[in-house]
Amino acid sequence: MDFLHSINLLYSLSGLAVGILVGLTGVGGGSLMTPLLVLAFGIHPTTAVGTDLLYAAATKSVGTVVHGANRTIDWGIVGRLAAGSIPATALTLLVMAHYGKQLGTVHGVITTVLGVALLLTAAAILFRTMIVAFFAKRAGPPNPRRTTLLTIVLGAVLGLLVTVSSVGAGAIGMTVLLILYPRLPVGRLVGSDIAHAVPLTLLAGLGHWRMGSVDWHLLVSLLTGSIPGIIIGSMFTARAPDRVLRPILAGTLGLVGVKLFF
Repeated sequence: MDFLHSINLLYSLSGLAVGILVGLTGVGGGSLMTPLLVLAFGIHPTTAVGTDLLYAAATKSVGTVVHGANRTIDWGIVGRLAAGSIPATALTLLVMAHYGKQLGTVHGVITTVLGVALLLTAAAILFRTMIVAFFAKRAGPPNPRRTTLLTIVLGAVLGLLVTVSSVGAGAIGMTVLLILYPRLPVGRLVGSDIAHAVPLTLLAGLGHWRMGSVDWHLLVSLLTGSIPGIIIGSMFTARAPDRVLRPILAGTLGLVGVKLFF
């Protein structure tokens, strides 16, 4: 009951807005929520990242259930991504816990990585079609062994990036998956990416919680708005003007990314 009394309406409305956008575009959860918490509400970057990771784990779980019911998850891809991301996440958490306490550098590292991740995410969203087309023309014959290895490497990169900044799993991960698996339906790749994000963000979020960087009252307030927001956004996905939403989302992330450097 204490959690219910401590729900902040402004945080819930922010969760609702981000949830609708995620439901409409499939990306933007961590990319928007973390900088929103840092820049608009003055939340400490480590707390914003830690809270957003558990927020993402809860919201992506809802998406995984939907995609699982529709059989649009390739569990082989999920396993390969996890083979890289889980060890990378665990190692990153250990490094952050050790050096963060000794050197006090976690705040600066998170802010810098978050800014870079946002700029990369903006580019991935805005130029996804061009990037995929570029690699499609230059890709050789399918090589399952190489694809498996690159998928594991992608998972490791996402594990590092998401653990430090909570950003990148959606847009960056999906762009690379489209390049690695051009013959698979996009919906199946989206479902696989969302399913992989659940253990990744959950492990990273629990690690941040152990380091004391999760605000549970903030988390409950965000989820109160985001869960219905994702449902609403998903219902209107087919009607969303993608050619308008993606440039706006990419531009917003780019501006926020630059702002974090100054």
